[in-house]
Amino acid sequence: MQGKPIVEVEQLRKRYGSVTAVDGISLEVYEGEIFGMVGPNGAGKTTTIECLEGLRRADSGEIRVLGCDPQRDGYALRPRIGVQLQESMLQDRLRVWEALHLFAGLYANPVDWEPLLAGLGLAESRNVAFAKLSGGQKQRLFVALALVNDPELVFLDELTTGLDPQGRHAIWDLVRDVRDRGKTVLLTTHFMEEAERLCDRVAIVEHGRIVALDSPENLIREFGTESRVVFRAAPGLDLGVLEGLSAVARTESIGDRVIVHGHGDELVVQVVNALSASGTPIRDLRTEQPNLEDVFLALTGRAMRE
Repeated sequence: MQGKPIVEVEQLRKRYGSVTAVDGISLEVYEGEIFGMVGPNGAGKTTTIECLEGLRRADSGEIRVLGCDPQRDGYALRPRIGVQLQESMLQDRLRVWEALHLFAGLYANPVDWEPLLAGLGLAESRNVAFAKLSGGQKQRLFVALALVNDPELVFLDELTTGLDPQGRHAIWDLVRDVRDRGKTVLLTTHFMEEAERLCDRVAIVEHGRIVALDSPENLIREFGTESRVVFRAAPGLDLGVLEGLSAVARTESIGDRVIVHGHGDELVVQVVNALSASGTPIRDLRTEQPNLEDVFLALTGRAMRE
């Protein structure tokens, strides 16, 4: 059951000169969910989230965040939200613990920030100056700073950019923990796996517009209809033995790697039986189910831009 909407956006628009960054976006984010805005760089995700945070003024449209207008009610709204920007900086010589102590002092009811250090893998770097941190450590520090005021709503903009897999998974665990403690998270990302693993609902954004909005499972069910059978075979395999099968939509060959796209539960059975009947030796056979990147491709017709 959905909670009450704590972010309400109606027909948001923002232009920069002749470029339309956000073109009529409407959405609601409900209390206690992780809501994701996904899409390539330049799709309008960051501009949208910055309008919600009150950092940019929209050209038109209606925005309510925790019942507040981010522009008119910014003073009342800021203590209730946490913000991790896509690009941020601190003074070079400021140490990790000093940054958290400083930011905690800006709020009336901050959390104990020591557990944030441990949870984000920064405990051993507590005395390291900002300029000496790696890119991933800086990113984790900014996530900690976004949480130090115990916000009701947390904005995370491209939160795992630059992180190694271990750091990415640690932050995913932290985001889930934030949601499990009753907070609401609104994040942007161009990593489809991240959105699929984290988000309760996802808005796919392209050219400043929402082209689909639903749970990852429902989006995959509706748009990501193709499954895949992948295997390796000797060069010269006649793909004709597969292309006539009822469950097969298309095939492609990349070196000795063959990818068979198709539909339904019979896809694997038909492919294996056809290859066996033709006497074709294969190896490393596996199946791949549709995912959010397949949904994106189905909706936009092209791969994600980096």
